[in-house]
Amino acid sequence: MSLHCENIVKTYSGKDVLDKVTLDIQPGKIYGLIGRNGAGKTTLLSILAAQNPASSGSVTLDGQRVWENRKSLEKICFSRELNANAESGLAAMKAKEYLRIAATYYEGWDKPLEERLVKLFDLNVKKKLGKLSKGMLSMVTIIVALCSKAAYTFLDEPVAGLDVVAREQFYKLLLEEYSSSGRTFIISTHIIEEAADVLEDVIILHEGRILIETDTQAFVDSAVHVSGKAEEVDAAVSGLEVHHPETIGRSKGVTVFLKPGQKVDESRDVSVQPVSLQRAFVALCGEEEGKS
Repeated sequence: MSLHCENIVKTYSGKDVLDKVTLDIQPGKIYGLIGRNGAGKTTLLSILAAQNPASSGSVTLDGQRVWENRKSLEKICFSRELNANAESGLAAMKAKEYLRIAATYYEGWDKPLEERLVKLFDLNVKKKLGKLSKGMLSMVTIIVALCSKAAYTFLDEPVAGLDVVAREQFYKLLLEEYSSSGRTFIISTHIIEEAADVLEDVIILHEGRILIETDTQAFVDSAVHVSGKAEEVDAAVSGLEVHHPETIGRSKGVTVFLKPGQKVDESRDVSVQPVSLQRAFVALCGEEEGKS
């Protein structure tokens, strides 16, 4: 039962926020959706969850269209940052009421898990959403995501506002739920390094297009950072895919993405170091030297 989107285009005010995005989300994986601000991540997730219509293209679950299909939508949960300011209409709603409404939507809602998480997070469910801190609002969205038991669950910036202890708790809970249920998760986050170890596949969205969709470890393993004197670095990486050059005086550093069978010429006087997921992402999507 895969979730598939085909040639998704989303246009706002004449501008394509998403440009012919095609993805096949396989069951039983944790995906990381990463990209710079404005790349279209939230828009893509909202379209996959049928909370936002695409301008063109289609989204199907197990071959059935998702849009206005209750049977398909019951298997999808999109838990996003809550806008609980005074104008949103949610500010006056108590957290317990918000969770009660969410529970009525998902047939498989796990009430014992809800109670456990409320206690774990020390969430005052009698408080109105408008009175909760950003971190507590994030905890509400995490509870909805995990307790929904939806086969396909999307979390948009789930750790926003959480301290480091709470963020670690979240990832532990996520892995616990994933191991016991085999559910599919897509996590969109800017805190890449903390999430890297739990993401099986990474999807990099850049300027509305899919730049990379692959196994996370394979992607990280394909990248190395090469540094040394500029002329030595240039010779060592000649013919390879080079990104994000940085120069200081006569020294230079570059990130190289190696294709199968390729390698850096280490006979040159250069340092070759592995890179993290975050550094690989920055190399692909950061501003190149000399560009604004």
